[in-house]
Amino acid sequence: MGKRRRFRCLVALGGGVFVAVSEPAAAPLQWTWEYAGAGISASGTLTTHDVANGAGYFQIIGITGSRNGVSIVRLQPTGTAIPDNEPYPVDNLISPSGQQLTDNGFGFALVDGTFVNPFFAHTRTPPTYLEFFSVPRRVPGDAGAGHSELPVRFTAKLMTPAGAATSGSEQRHQ
Repeated sequence: MGKRRRFRCLVALGGGVFVAVSEPAAAPLQWTWEYAGAGISASGTLTTHDVANGAGYFQIIGITGSRNGVSIVRLQPTGTAIPDNEPYPVDNLISPSGQQLTDNGFGFALVDGTFVNPFFAHTRTPPTYLEFFSVPRRVPGDAGAGHSELPVRFTAKLMTPAGAATSGSEQRHQ
């Protein structure tokens, strides 16, 4: 076999290998979520990456909805705490089953300047979901009038068809 012919075979083989391992671009997953408690009603949609971490949680990258009729304007950045809830940073993780939120939960800002952090409190007896509601200080010396931490019933449901496949320590939703 001449040099030219061997080169064509290697190029064809290399191209075949590339095609075999390439995947279509990942599409974000959409979820519906809601929670309610004494005087609290919140619901909306979440957008997550399509790959779960080793514990089965998906990273939240977007949020829409409302709490008690007040619109959500943005997701709290991962690794930061909502105002007046330091040092409790949100991780913005959600699971399709079992304990759906972590102890850090997710956070969001409302159009009226308040902030919310629903999370799972495994240290409570019995363990339960809670919502921390923050009314940032508007007056010097106001130590957080209006803050609350109340139990809620939380549920979230994946809107994209189920069927996550496991690959090592990651889970990709297909």
